[in-house]
Amino acid sequence: MSSGNQDQRQIQLRIDESKMVTTYANTIRTSTMPEEIVMDFGINMPVPTPDGQGMLNFAVGSRVVMNWGAAKRLAISLGQAVRQYEEQNGEIKIQQPGQGGPGGGPRLAN
Repeated sequence: MSSGNQDQRQIQLRIDESKMVTTYANTIRTSTMPEEIVMDFGINMPVPTPDGQGMLNFAVGSRVVMNWGAAKRLAISLGQAVRQYEEQNGEIKIQQPGQGGPGGGPRLAN
């Protein structure tokens, strides 16, 4: 009986966090090109305006550029992590933009 598993090799993974920077983001903006995807991670912050209408300021903290293969692996990994979290803690509610409140990001005054 022949098995393809006999030819597999184990590779050790060494994680180097010496140059790592940790940032927080509550918003992401994506731009796409045929070869890659650009993701800007940042924070939406409400800013008052002179007319009292208010606006959101998107302060970009980090930009990640990756090829489509890496983006697909990221999507799969995030999907698995969210699924596991929801199995343990219940469904994550996502509010529509502008609703504000817990988990909904900043809300502008009416």
